[in-house]
Amino acid sequence: MIKLAVYGKGGIGKSTTVSNLAAAMAEKGLRVMQIGCDPKADSTASLHGGTKIRTVLELVRQRHDGFTLDDMVCVGYGGVICVEAGGPVPGLGCAGRGIIAALEKLGQMGAYERYKPDVVLYDVLGDVVCGGFSMPMHRDYADRVLIVTSGENMSIHAAANIATAVENFKSRGYASLGGLILNRRNVKNEIEKVRELADDFHTEIIGTLDWSETVQDAEPLYKTVIEAFPDSEMAGQYRRLAENILARCGGEKSC
Repeated sequence: MIKLAVYGKGGIGKSTTVSNLAAAMAEKGLRVMQIGCDPKADSTASLHGGTKIRTVLELVRQRHDGFTLDDMVCVGYGGVICVEAGGPVPGLGCAGRGIIAALEKLGQMGAYERYKPDVVLYDVLGDVVCGGFSMPMHRDYADRVLIVTSGENMSIHAAANIATAVENFKSRGYASLGGLILNRRNVKNEIEKVRELADDFHTEIIGTLDWSETVQDAEPLYKTVIEAFPDSEMAGQYRRLAENILARCGGEKSC
């Protein structure tokens, strides 16, 4: 089983990237599970037409232990298993601790054993890398951390913080850094800045995605680019990125 935690600054296109990767991997016949670890609970929206799904934390608050795995899961495009961790009631509780509770509940209820995914993708907000937001980096959940970034200064800064956290957690048995995904914003010296970041952390750029109106066109349809525009250049870029990631993990069925 390939287990990947994908981090990045809020608004960098991380959830769009993860959902298209999930769709591209599902096209290859892999059983994919995508777990949204953002309190907004919209990571998987484009995989199931934007329908509202019950978050793990919402179920815990309302039903305590009186719910099943089926209540937590929505099966989306290509059979992708969609789960949203959710967040606390606004103004009450800690979003980071909510992620911890949600991931622990998935484990306790045997989600991975029941669905037997070939690939698990954790979509994690990376503006703050502490407490529960670092939970998906733990070896129990992910083997590799991938970071989505552009060449914008704030995105580079967030990516450096995430990479530093991965380095600092090495001695604790956490996941290793698997590389950077460049999501272009067409800023000056973008590729050079991201290459420098990769060199600083002894990693590499494992894929590049162009800024494209095709991505914008897919959003109001609540579909991934892979589903909405399967023959587009952007769909091809997501497929190539998925292939690169799978190749780095040593094959399509194991990491």
